[in-house]
Amino acid sequence: MRTTVGIIGAGPAGLLLARLLHNAGIESVVLESRDRAYVEQRQRAGILEQGTVDVLRAAGAGERMDREGLPHDGIELRFAGRRHRVDFPALTGGRSVMVYAQTEVCKDLIALQLKEGGPLLFGAEALAVEDAGSERPRVRFTYDGREDVLECDYVVGCDGFWGVARGAVPAGLSRVFERTYPFGWLGILADVPPSHDELVYARHDRGFALLSMRSPSVSRLYLQVPQGADAQAWSDEEIWDELDRRFETTDGWRLQRGPITSKSVTPMRSYVHEPMRHGRVFLAGDAAHIVPPTGAKGLNLAVGNVVTFARALAYEKETGSGELLDAYSETCLRRVWQAERFSYDMTTLLHRDPDATGFEDRVQLARLERIASSRAAETDLAEGYTGFPLE
Repeated sequence: MRTTVGIIGAGPAGLLLARLLHNAGIESVVLESRDRAYVEQRQRAGILEQGTVDVLRAAGAGERMDREGLPHDGIELRFAGRRHRVDFPALTGGRSVMVYAQTEVCKDLIALQLKEGGPLLFGAEALAVEDAGSERPRVRFTYDGREDVLECDYVVGCDGFWGVARGAVPAGLSRVFERTYPFGWLGILADVPPSHDELVYARHDRGFALLSMRSPSVSRLYLQVPQGADAQAWSDEEIWDELDRRFETTDGWRLQRGPITSKSVTPMRSYVHEPMRHGRVFLAGDAAHIVPPTGAKGLNLAVGNVVTFARALAYEKETGSGELLDAYSETCLRRVWQAERFSYDMTTLLHRDPDATGFEDRVQLARLERIASSRAAETDLAEGYTGFPLE
């Protein structure tokens, strides 16, 4: 097989990249190791930054999002029994976010790709990326019971942390920066309408809690739990009781309960691989960086990566200059590190470290008080949450 851009991975990054390239008149082939049903049911992120929403609309993939997504103009912070709302549009010149699950983004992009785009091969497992430093990199993969080769002008690895694309960067050129947190998130889906119309981020002496949603009738909630905790060790009643404690306020607000349909534990880590490009192989999304979910940055960072690549390749097509492609890693990493910083700040602001001292607890509360009382501090949070500019 032969194509201009070989894309490994049909998550939101790979699928959006294929769509952007199609709109620019550039051919691509997408290889995805899982089947379509798995990709369309894989529970991940649910918060889309303003920039991501704008990109999906411009790409022709925003119709159902605009019809079914939930626009949010703020979040609520809770600490010491108090409630403080952060008003995004008032602080950012009109920017907001959209609650629209990654599964739905993938469904929309898959439908467009199969209808209008190039080949999208489910069940095609990439085995290796070869000849990254040459003008004809190759992806070896298995499909339909046999091994094949995809010859490309460029390869973009959107294949996640465990994928093969990052292995194309020689070890001697790679630098890794990471932090593992001593806690995780116990997440649940529940068939109950959300108890608040915006996301609620709660800091409590017992640990962090988050009230989110997937739709007007389905709630998504999280509890900070010790690293390595087993989700099945928590009964449904224990989960609701703990959520009640951590969301408690002095004004009598109540959390609505309902049947829990799934529960799982997500580990918390920060990770960056530099560089994000070697030769004609480019890394995007979790293949290059991971953020703790507190800042809602994972999917949005991946979108920023593929937008940067698609613009750079279109520029080369129009002008003959590879200047923007050569700057891909540097351009992406500026935004990546700002998102890493924001996610780290949100995580350390709201989670209680199991080894925290009384001094550290008070500093944490002082940081929250500062946000609640200072427009400048509140604006910094709002600007980070709604998204950093797509360069």
